[in-house]
Amino acid sequence: MAAINDVIVKPLITEKISADSEAFNRYGFVVSLKANKNQIKNAVEAFYDVKVVAIRTAVIPGKTKRTAKSHKKTSSYKKALVQLAPGQKIEFFKGI
Repeated sequence: MAAINDVIVKPLITEKISADSEAFNRYGFVVSLKANKNQIKNAVEAFYDVKVVAIRTAVIPGKTKRTAKSHKKTSSYKKALVQLAPGQKIEFFKGI
């Protein structure tokens, strides 16, 4: 699990996380379920070239959805909130 592409799945962009990034310099990512905080920190620092101060993680359990004749379960995922050092930021939509 040393590769960056195996640790970070995608950036998490929601209204709440966008407000959090403006106020507290925190950014959200969907990460691998097996990734730990050290792997997440190293991956974010290497990929975005920033200094990570703190990381909070949460495993979001899958939900049961009802279809026409059966019930299906969505996948669980792990969310990481990464706080950067003051003065640094990540631009997800650079050049749009």
